[in-house]
Amino acid sequence: MENVFTKAIVRPPAHNFADGLTTVDLGIPQIELAMQQWEAYCAALQTCGLTLTRLEADPTHPDSTFVEDTAVITLHQAILTRPGAESRAGEVAAIAEVVRGFYPEAVSITAPGELDGGDICEAGKHFFLGISHRTNVEGARQLAEHLAREGYTASCVDITGMTSILHLKSGISYIGDNTLVVMDEMAEWPEFAGYDLLRVSAAESYGANCVRVNDRVLVAEGFPNLETELVRRGFDPLVLDMSEFRKMDGGLSCLSLRFWH
Repeated sequence: MENVFTKAIVRPPAHNFADGLTTVDLGIPQIELAMQQWEAYCAALQTCGLTLTRLEADPTHPDSTFVEDTAVITLHQAILTRPGAESRAGEVAAIAEVVRGFYPEAVSITAPGELDGGDICEAGKHFFLGISHRTNVEGARQLAEHLAREGYTASCVDITGMTSILHLKSGISYIGDNTLVVMDEMAEWPEFAGYDLLRVSAAESYGANCVRVNDRVLVAEGFPNLETELVRRGFDPLVLDMSEFRKMDGGLSCLSLRFWH
């Protein structure tokens, strides 16, 4: 393992979760089922050895359960983001004090930079920075500067021409051991040369958003080919039902801020 996570910040979906933003048409999420799935997700993180900081639901911001978008956390620092969707701007202020409780020197992405944490994929000492409809070039530039101070390299991946994903990490996930899970649509992109690619077919593309948490790989339920390939390559998948979060453009990585502090 390259780093061992010890903590995570999570926030449950609010009663008006269905009022959040989405680009897909998969139906209206059922809040009771979403809560059950969220609790199972939290239990999975604890199974992987993490101590959780559970925040209160925030109905002021219906998307606020997707805490990953509010910060980028590395081994030694936290960078508070500046979400590209206006309705999500207050989510960072709502979580900043909690993040600074662990990282007092946390810095911030500032205007005109825009950046969602879901566009940022850490791959060891390198970061892929997604340029999307939620993260602009200036936001990525600021983040790259903050990361460089810690010795990380970074490169931009432009997904603005894609209609199949909202954030970069909807299409790629780094799961350690030089392995990058990547949806087939992006598998030939030169940005990912040099990694061992685990290609995910179009039919299972939602499964590309998986999360390495210590000895396990969290993976969404319903993608048997991906699960089989993870096992074949020596990974240990932990399968979770994400149906209600998928309806709101959410994936496994979105639901927590994971760190080592």
